[in-house]
Amino acid sequence: MLQRPPTMTMRPATPDDEKPIAELIHARSDWLQARGLADWHAAADELAAQATDPDIPLWVLTAAGEVIGCTTLYEESPASLWTAQERAEPAIFMATTVTDPAYAGQRIGCHLAWWVLDHAARTGHTAVRRGTIEPGLVRYYRDVQGWTVVREINRDGATVTGLSRPATQMPDLTVTSTY
Repeated sequence: MLQRPPTMTMRPATPDDEKPIAELIHARSDWLQARGLADWHAAADELAAQATDPDIPLWVLTAAGEVIGCTTLYEESPASLWTAQERAEPAIFMATTVTDPAYAGQRIGCHLAWWVLDHAARTGHTAVRRGTIEPGLVRYYRDVQGWTVVREINRDGATVTGLSRPATQMPDLTVTSTY
């Protein structure tokens, strides 16, 4: 079994990350397709191009200088999933999280999410939220990562699940930060 990379770092994406992010999303999409799941091939280049937009808060997870994950961290939660009262709370909304399938089974996504929980706590947020349309991810986020299902809505024929966790400092975090 592969071991987790010894040093992982989260940092804001830069324009130089566009190609590695596109490659990451295509690799994850191939992995998803091989398992009969919906893939992101059609959106990969558009999502990767967000690295060149200074107004999009895209972050990358790196190991040995290579991009092994990414996520977008918004200061506002979508109105379709969260009430006005909830949106008034200081929370981070995680979107478009992708991890390298070469590290499947090594909980890279957990380490990324734990960094976001720690980052949120250290920056004055009270919660981290996320949403998904994939039932398997709902179970994984809830049962393995400890997220709470807040609500489900129907959007365009799909069930969208909103999940939340309190922002929490993680003293044993294995992911460092560079800003």
